[in-house]
Amino acid sequence: MIRRALPLLLPLLLWQALTLSGQVPPYILPAPLAVAEALVADRALLWTHLLVTLSEVLMGLGIGLLLGGGVAMTTSLSPRFERLSRPALVASQALPVFVLAPVLTLWMGYGPAPKVAMTVLLVFFPVASGLRDGLASTPAEVLDLARLSEASPWRALLWLRLPHALPHLGAGLRIAVTYAPTGAVIGEWVGASKGLGYLMLMSNARMRIELLFAALILIVAMTLVLNLTMDRLLRRLRM
Repeated sequence: MIRRALPLLLPLLLWQALTLSGQVPPYILPAPLAVAEALVADRALLWTHLLVTLSEVLMGLGIGLLLGGGVAMTTSLSPRFERLSRPALVASQALPVFVLAPVLTLWMGYGPAPKVAMTVLLVFFPVASGLRDGLASTPAEVLDLARLSEASPWRALLWLRLPHALPHLGAGLRIAVTYAPTGAVIGEWVGASKGLGYLMLMSNARMRIELLFAALILIVAMTLVLNLTMDRLLRRLRM
């Protein structure tokens, strides 16, 4: 137990020692104990904003998975659609997604929609790319079996090609779930009235740096929990 806790305890001890040395002012780096006090004293406020950000992340993950999976399967069934969509997919990754946050906020307002859209953009490509690569790497003997049984392209996709592509989809989902909170928080930084990203900006403006760090810790914790949950789910599904 102690060995498992050491990687976490050592940075905390170094952090506490640095703040006690007086070399760094508390308005730049608050002490861990001050951040812990903010986590307890402002737990209701933090919990409210955490639920907002978490809901945006989960909606973005769901929509991104559906869109990415749909595009990947469509491209595998239609070579023409793949030729038409590939430049758009490449261009979408050449443009930094974060620069779209102000545009999405301008178009969609200050509600959850632009944050969900940002999350979808970050989730879409790993899912679509992973599943497309998995479908393209179907063993030749499986494709031969589909031809011999005279299976339709759609049946061959669902019953033969998709099961072989699931590990690739799992790899894409592991990447996507790591990026998803970033999209929601960036969207909240640009324009929002709720969420942990919004709370960080407000805490910084009011010089409540310990609350800012508390919100940051919750974002990290949320990302870790999502990663662990997704990893356990994919392992159970053998992906």
